[in-house]
Amino acid sequence: KDTNGDALWVWCYPSVTAEVRSLLLRKCCLTDENKLLHTFVFGQYKRSWFYITTVEVQDSPALKKVTHFSIVLMAKDFNPEKYAAFTRILCRIYLKHGSPVKMMESYIAVLTKGICQSEENGSFLSKDFDARKAYLAGSIKDIVSQFGMETVILYTALMLKKRIVVYHPRIEAIQEFTRTLPALVWHRQDWSILHSYVHLNEEEVEALKACTGYIAGFTDSEVNSRPDLYDVYVNLADSEITISPVVKEAMTMGKLHKEIGQLIVQSAEDPDKSDSQVIKDISLKTKEILATLASLTEVSDGNEKPTLNSEALKQKRFPPATENFLFHLAAAEQMLKI
Repeated sequence: KDTNGDALWVWCYPSVTAEVRSLLLRKCCLTDENKLLHTFVFGQYKRSWFYITTVEVQDSPALKKVTHFSIVLMAKDFNPEKYAAFTRILCRIYLKHGSPVKMMESYIAVLTKGICQSEENGSFLSKDFDARKAYLAGSIKDIVSQFGMETVILYTALMLKKRIVVYHPRIEAIQEFTRTLPALVWHRQDWSILHSYVHLNEEEVEALKACTGYIAGFTDSEVNSRPDLYDVYVNLADSEITISPVVKEAMTMGKLHKEIGQLIVQSAEDPDKSDSQVIKDISLKTKEILATLASLTEVSDGNEKPTLNSEALKQKRFPPATENFLFHLAAAEQMLKI
């Protein structure tokens, strides 16, 4: 952004499509009317992650006419801490030299050797940031302290691969909250369901609708009136969770859900337990449920994948809500005979 207040797309390597370019300009706070500066945002679009770091330029002889700039990095993996650290170094290089060429040198070094070192700008080592660390970086305890027993609604929605939309006016609040949710279904270790920064833009909405289950973050309260986008709606600002009528039946809560909810709350409220221990407790309960489900499956017709034996499920005489949940879970895990 220059001293005239214009936000310009200056440089890019290797190249991006016009579609991705307009997406990134939309995500970048320099083009935003409200002038709020977001130092770091991230999100996903069609299986590519974008990480954007923005800085204000103060007394940099190399960038006399520039007031702010953003560096966008696109990558295939989810790792906000890794890319925040790396883009910070790239920012320092750009502030000093005012030229993308110097940034390129560091970028290529990280791409080829996984490391870039410099005395004044700091060093970066790719292998310091493993994916598991990124998966565990959020706080489950914070979510439970905000939503208590209702956390089990989020757990159930994730287990059944439903569509969760989260609204909050502050993008930072959304990113922190949504990035933690996939940890509730730790056995899948699947962060590709996370779309932490979505605009109500036609292309983005269409790309989102193409996904089966997802967690999508919006800063636009208009999303509330888009029931076509969610099964579960979380108003993070007001700490309210709403279940859409479409999934009421699949998401019927019963004794099992109460048990899971109590386990989540007890574990999260234990001051001696870390977030990763809470995730482990929930994961053990999930394994139990999956083991129960597995015991009700059979392999037939030389089919590799076991499918649910509905008769076996009925004979167990589980409470209706439990039977219902196991049936829908089998559907989510692709264990139903078609």
